[in-house]
Amino acid sequence: MKKILNFIFFFYLTLGVSNNVLGNDGFFNKGLELYKNKKYNDARFMFERSIVFNPKNSNAYLYLAKIYNVEEDQKKEEKNLETTLLIEPDNEEAILMSMKIALEKSNYSKVKDLSKTFTKVCEKLCKENKIILETLENIEPKNNES
Repeated sequence: MKKILNFIFFFYLTLGVSNNVLGNDGFFNKGLELYKNKKYNDARFMFERSIVFNPKNSNAYLYLAKIYNVEEDQKKEEKNLETTLLIEPDNEEAILMSMKIALEKSNYSKVKDLSKTFTKVCEKLCKENKIILETLENIEPKNNES
């Protein structure tokens, strides 16, 4: 009888642990699905739940930043981008988004610094860096003329 109880106990313990481990990615995946369907409030909630279970999930912070970008809350967007880059310094999407914010804020030195980092890590979005640098070149001479 004791062996049966031990077996049942370990079975439920194993089941609970596996659900917890699988559940962490489940929150992020559900958030991603909601984000793709433009249900941003629900997606934000799921990404935040994902972060509770896995605070080092850089993609959850990145998608929170994307949601705040859509909602035009630049302060929260920047905060989440900074967190993404603390966890994953070579996240090209986060670097690119940070460059765009710095460009909007006329922080050209930050754009140049981020561009150097971006050039080293870019794989998919390399063309975007060229566009931002061209924009920066077009803006800087205007600032010097004033």
